[in-house]
Amino acid sequence: MATKATSISKLIAALRKTYPDAHCELNFTTPLELLVATILSAQCTDKRVNMVTPALFARFRTAADYAVAPLKELERMIQSTGFFRNKAKAIQAACVEIVEKHAGCVPDTMEALTALHGVGCKTANVILGNAFGKSEGVVVDTHVIRLSQRIGLTKQKTPEKIEADLMKLVPRDQWTMLSHWLIWHGRRRCYARGPECEHCELAKLCPKIGVEK
Repeated sequence: MATKATSISKLIAALRKTYPDAHCELNFTTPLELLVATILSAQCTDKRVNMVTPALFARFRTAADYAVAPLKELERMIQSTGFFRNKAKAIQAACVEIVEKHAGCVPDTMEALTALHGVGCKTANVILGNAFGKSEGVVVDTHVIRLSQRIGLTKQKTPEKIEADLMKLVPRDQWTMLSHWLIWHGRRRCYARGPECEHCELAKLCPKIGVEK
């Protein structure tokens, strides 16, 4: 057990050293912008979302703006992110609730955020960790699921159980960064197909679980 714990500690230290500038790659300046961008990022790349949001954020500056926006206009502006009708409805419904229940300000608690239409724990964790600097959990997306299993941080399969395991590995104030380190490694080196193991900064530490050798 001690050997395994030491190995995991070294893996996390290597990730931290490799990606010292890791951060949320969705562009935003306010909690509301991050909320909208995170909703748009479902089944879509951050790069595509970042292409769409400059015009969107210039057009709609407050939750009230989104709440009264013509739905067709909102759909048209976000169409390239995919599933745009559902996303437009989710953004508008959440913003209506923000206006009616939170005086137009995005709430900063897990309970209040997950009570908003279309906002689950993952989205809430993104907002809390990156817009408010509050570590309530670890964001578990497809990269984090793949990487955490592949490099031996967890054997769990569901996001909830994976998150619980990851939260035990680093101090609470590093929960947000842990997801960034894993996501950055997944996007830059440890791809779903064809991971660059021969060039990987973690190569000597990684058990390469599930990787064809």
